[in-house]
Amino acid sequence: MNWTQVDIYTTTPAIDLLSVRLQDLGIRGCMVQDAQDFQEFLEQKDGKWDYLEDGLMELASCETCVTVYLPEDAQGAEMLAALRTMLAQMKAEDTEHQYGRLEAVCSGIREEDWANNWKQYFKPFPVGNKLYIKPSWEEPTAEAAGRTILEIDPASSFGTGQHHTTRLCLELMENEITPATRLLDLGCGSGILFIGGMLLGAKEAYAVDIEENATRIAKENAAENHLNPENYTISCGNIITDTALRESIGSGYDVITANIVADVIKGMAPLFPSFLKDNGILILSGIITERADEVLDTVTAYDFAVLERREASGWCAVKLQKLAGAGTCCDTLRK
Repeated sequence: MNWTQVDIYTTTPAIDLLSVRLQDLGIRGCMVQDAQDFQEFLEQKDGKWDYLEDGLMELASCETCVTVYLPEDAQGAEMLAALRTMLAQMKAEDTEHQYGRLEAVCSGIREEDWANNWKQYFKPFPVGNKLYIKPSWEEPTAEAAGRTILEIDPASSFGTGQHHTTRLCLELMENEITPATRLLDLGCGSGILFIGGMLLGAKEAYAVDIEENATRIAKENAAENHLNPENYTISCGNIITDTALRESIGSGYDVITANIVADVIKGMAPLFPSFLKDNGILILSGIITERADEVLDTVTAYDFAVLERREASGWCAVKLQKLAGAGTCCDTLRK
């Protein structure tokens, strides 16, 4: 298998947080080049050396960089898209501008190739009991019989359905959709979850992502699936910090899907009750199994009960229900 080097440019204060967020994406290993570490090495009073390579000296003034390696396949393309969404989230959180530029730069492959190379690995496949997912350039196979076809071209946005986090989410969602369902998709990526929900019969949907590119692709995919634009809304923004966006979203939703990462889900936890109606369903995914209990402890503290938990290849997805009488506003955000 071929691998692509991805360099993430940041600052020393962001290294630990970035490392945790990378683990949440399933990226287990990284290499760090930190100018501060090398400067401290040069300043050691007991350091003894007669000669240092010029290249080593240059490290003292380099830009801090965290490097990861992603496979050149559909999984790697999904990881890169998720990585860029995560970096956008970190930028939104960085109100004091401590994390640097937070840009991911691929080495050894052109940016436009990332939007196309993964296509050779993306073939049609069934998900759960009701959906059949395919890209626009492939024809349905016999497996599509009796299923609802969801056509998705994610380009550079996360969500083909091949990743375990998306599959688990769709599987948990399919039996919760009725003709009366109002669906809220937080962190919509390619739009696969809200589009799937509407194709399964949901009355209306509201989708949000922090990445402008994701919302553009989600709109394209919604049109590709012939959804009526009067029945869905797609917005770009950060629901944690944007009061106007939260007001635009409103409340009374029957189902929320949030396929993001552990820390972002924890940050959103106080908001979930305000968006859902009593007994409404919350479906969370994008959680590595090592952090599942931690995330659930946070979310259930806001009057949610766990209905079902599924795991696959180190990833966890959970279906929860809002308890009747739970709070409908976020006291934390009002303070």
